[in-house]
Amino acid sequence: HKKSSASTLPISDDEQSNGTAAISYDEERRNELFLKDQIPWYIAYGGYAAVAAVSIGTVPQIFPQLKWYQILVAYIVAPILAFCNAYGTGLTDWSLVTTYGKLAIFAFGAWTGASHGGVLAGLAACGVMMSIVSTAADLMQDFKTGYLTLASPRSMFISQVIGTAMGCVIAPCVFWLFYKAFDNIGISGSEYPAPNAAIFRSMAILGVDGFSSLPKNCLTLCYIFFVGAIVVNLIRDLVPKKVSNFIPIPMAMAIPFYIGSYFAIDMFIGTVILFVWQKLDRAKSETFAPAVASGLICGDGLWVLPQSVLALAKVKPPISGTGVRSIAARIR
Repeated sequence: HKKSSASTLPISDDEQSNGTAAISYDEERRNELFLKDQIPWYIAYGGYAAVAAVSIGTVPQIFPQLKWYQILVAYIVAPILAFCNAYGTGLTDWSLVTTYGKLAIFAFGAWTGASHGGVLAGLAACGVMMSIVSTAADLMQDFKTGYLTLASPRSMFISQVIGTAMGCVIAPCVFWLFYKAFDNIGISGSEYPAPNAAIFRSMAILGVDGFSSLPKNCLTLCYIFFVGAIVVNLIRDLVPKKVSNFIPIPMAMAIPFYIGSYFAIDMFIGTVILFVWQKLDRAKSETFAPAVASGLICGDGLWVLPQSVLALAKVKPPISGTGVRSIAARIR
């Protein structure tokens, strides 16, 4: 019996070591290729400085209300916000670029003032800030995909530069065609009302008055949640890993507040499915979980079509958040 038990142990260890070696080899190959073809730091910094110089020289010619030194400040602050957005996108797969754009509207609109064209300056600064912050998140996702598929980061970066250069020419041409073909583009009730434009314009009008135009206690709540997020992150970093696994991530917690509760419900259901699947068959769950998750995400997106049909037919759901609140009010 002892001999049999002893003979089975090396077999199990061999199987485990082979599996670990295979995984380590894949990771080693990915790291080797990703680091071998990495983008030199001087190209990254030099390219950013060159784009900033072009923006400083051209944007004030298009929008005179936005001064060159304001664009310089935007390019200095943008990398910090870009890192935050890329980190949040990596956690949740949801870019909050519009949030940082709205922050630029308030900051630069109030800086310029209503009497000096603060509305246009805020909107122009919003466009500059969003283009920088969104590019960082998109590039992070592309590099992650390239890392997993053993694609060259340098080739991906060159492709991104070519695509961006083409977009700088194609996008204005498409906008000009729409602008010339439709006289009422952007007007409410027209064929192309551009509802987001009205929202951002309204925010820019409020932004020229500074933070005083915000609702009462709005800044107080911002300060509280800002400090609270830092405290929670510090606690997560200081406590042992077995404890930190049960502490929520503030960035991920903020997403449902921004886009609605349906996102949190979807994530919760997916997490429960993955948790049960890992308990039943961990090997298959690690192999097929990304494919199943992609299918669930696509299915959730495809549901928009029948949801639109039901909305056109004026079919109301049997229960909603409003109904729950009214029932709770009656119970109280």
